Amino acid sequence: MLKLPEDFIFGGATAAYQAEGATAKDGKGRVAWDTFLEENYWFNAEPASDFYNRYPVDLKLAEEFGVNGIRISIAWSRIFPNGHGEVNEKGVEFYHKVIDEAQKRGVEPFITLHHFDTPEALHKEGDFLNRENIEHFVDYAKFCFEEYGGKVKYWTTFNEIGPIGDGQYLVGKFPPGIKYDFGKVFQSHHNMMLAHAKTVKLFKENGYPGEIGIVHALQTKYPHDPNNPADVRAAELEDIIHNKFILDATFKGEYSRETMEGVNHIFDANGGSLTISDEDMAILSEAKDLNDFLGINHYMSDWMQGYEGETDIFHNSTGDEGTSAYRIKGVGEKVFDVDVPRTDWDWMIYPQGLYDQIMRVMTEYPNYKKIYITENGMAYKDELKDGEIDDQPRIDYIEGYLKAIHQAIEDGANVQGYFVWSLMDVFSWSNGYNKRYGLFYVDFETQERYPKKSAYWYKELAKTGELKG
Repeated sequence: MLKLPEDFIFGGATAAYQAEGATAKDGKGRVAWDTFLEENYWFNAEPASDFYNRYPVDLKLAEEFGVNGIRISIAWSRIFPNGHGEVNEKGVEFYHKVIDEAQKRGVEPFITLHHFDTPEALHKEGDFLNRENIEHFVDYAKFCFEEYGGKVKYWTTFNEIGPIGDGQYLVGKFPPGIKYDFGKVFQSHHNMMLAHAKTVKLFKENGYPGEIGIVHALQTKYPHDPNNPADVRAAELEDIIHNKFILDATFKGEYSRETMEGVNHIFDANGGSLTISDEDMAILSEAKDLNDFLGINHYMSDWMQGYEGETDIFHNSTGDEGTSAYRIKGVGEKVFDVDVPRTDWDWMIYPQGLYDQIMRVMTEYPNYKKIYITENGMAYKDELKDGEIDDQPRIDYIEGYLKAIHQAIEDGANVQGYFVWSLMDVFSWSNGYNKRYGLFYVDFETQERYPKKSAYWYKELAKTGELKG
């Protein structure tokens, strides 16, 4: 048997917009997703998992099934409907009730301040491309630290800065739906990292209790042919887009020469530019050693080959396996025909990728302090039969990734917890409701919860901390 550390957190992850519903209830302001879904998709986030009303049920289930940590995000527009200015007291009170209930149940809340849901009033003004919104975010964070600071031990500034810029300005699957604009991708990444750095500095300078960190989605990139220089270069460039640029900003407080050479190469091939001031870099540098933890969200690895044609990306939103396409001019092309299993949404199942990413952080960014795996899980088209859900493939998936985490710990990495995505089934941004990840099945018609086979397995794992060798 493989044994995980005694104080290891076996958590479940959620996000406000994906779970709460109540998108316009009790004074909540609109977010850009409200309009984007209305205009582009056949589904919306109402009522999602109805966490706004059913959080006591979900937190009771967490307690009963040994889930001792939960990622919860605060909906910025539930606190500040316009992103700044007037405070919505009903929203403030809601999160007090959620945090109190979690702690009553022995489930440690890890609170995220931004999980893809900038208030629409600010999003219309350019989201984080508009530097004024950096200051609005810092003000919002300060309000939350002072309002909930006595209760919350773990704060996360942003969830997945990389996929935000990627979704908004490269793939176009997030609002405002812009495609192939690399100037906006990297500027968004930089500005959000600046907002993170300013927030972390504020947190430490004011002596707020608890710890603060950031969650990055780290996707491991491999050359399809390690002996082909074009494939090696494609993997390096793709890594800069999704990982290295934001990791450099987080832990180096600067962008390495190799990183900026790659960014400029991408701009030369596709157009774009980046505005960075000396003051920006000073702030990043001041914050680089202040992060108490890094959250890693990991779902996939990719194999890259060289590509010089025109950029063409197709996002598989339906679960029709094999329909994805991803090729970027002057960067590379994802190769899907590799001998690695994948989900129906074309995400490669490769636990070694998580191990390699953890060890990469440990080696290249030794000031990381500690890591939580803040999201990992398997999308599956679960079927409810006679009140039961047999999701053995999800169990196999999670167990494989936990073995990789165990190996990383054995090899010296400080990993202190794992949060399965997701605690219960939730609404999934550009995929709607048929893409299920939860330990608990949600009947979205009745909002009833049903523990899946994976929930019973996870309960036993949390009790023993043991994995099959």
